[in-house]
Amino acid sequence: MIEGLRTAPAPLLWQDAVISRINENTPRIKNFFFKLSNPFALRAGQHVDIRLTAPDGYRAERSYSIASAPEDVGELELSIEKIEGGEVSSFFHDVAMVGDTIELRGPIGGYFIWDVSDGGPLFLVGGGSGTVPLMSMLRHRRAKQSSVSTLSLISARTWADIPFRDELLEYAMGDPTFKAVFAITREPSRRPVDYMRRIDGTIIREVLSQLPTPPKAMFICGTNAFVNAAADGAVAAGMAAALIHTERYGGL
Repeated sequence: MIEGLRTAPAPLLWQDAVISRINENTPRIKNFFFKLSNPFALRAGQHVDIRLTAPDGYRAERSYSIASAPEDVGELELSIEKIEGGEVSSFFHDVAMVGDTIELRGPIGGYFIWDVSDGGPLFLVGGGSGTVPLMSMLRHRRAKQSSVSTLSLISARTWADIPFRDELLEYAMGDPTFKAVFAITREPSRRPVDYMRRIDGTIIREVLSQLPTPPKAMFICGTNAFVNAAADGAVAAGMAAALIHTERYGGL
């Protein structure tokens, strides 16, 4: 399995980014849109580093996946989940306002990326805010009007906690080559195609069977435990480990 790297290449420089819009994604996740002083080209699945500096000089840095597609120009979208006790996520949720300037550098990452030219089928598995880089891939796929067979499996506590839920449902309704399946862990599922438990090997095997042919690539993003369960399930279902790309998060 290929682990996503979260170290910035030396040439990357910090730049000012102004918050241009903020909207709610879920009760715990907000979408922040930024105007960059030095816009850059990105690849679906990459991330950026954010740096906050306090008046006394104290600095805090965190990495956040990019939700924007490479085709999205003018604004960069990050989706940030509020973590209890998290100094950076709490700043964005409780303090940050439209018009604020923050420091940012990127794009970063060369393993957890996908381009329509890579083909498919494509299997995307996200836990909570781990859905964010997968949305960049899906938006890129849609922008290119790709018909690559794609299936997303997203885990969340409740229906309201599914990141980008309405967008995923809209994609699934309008594109017969894309399917969205949800695993809800703390309330009954609302659709026959969804599950009412944590993602396990059985779910992975059943969902994989919905693709017309075995996936050419699988991308998993979430906590350590989530990624391990999904990756182990995929290998047990017959997927080659070399086709499984993983990225783990856990910063505050």
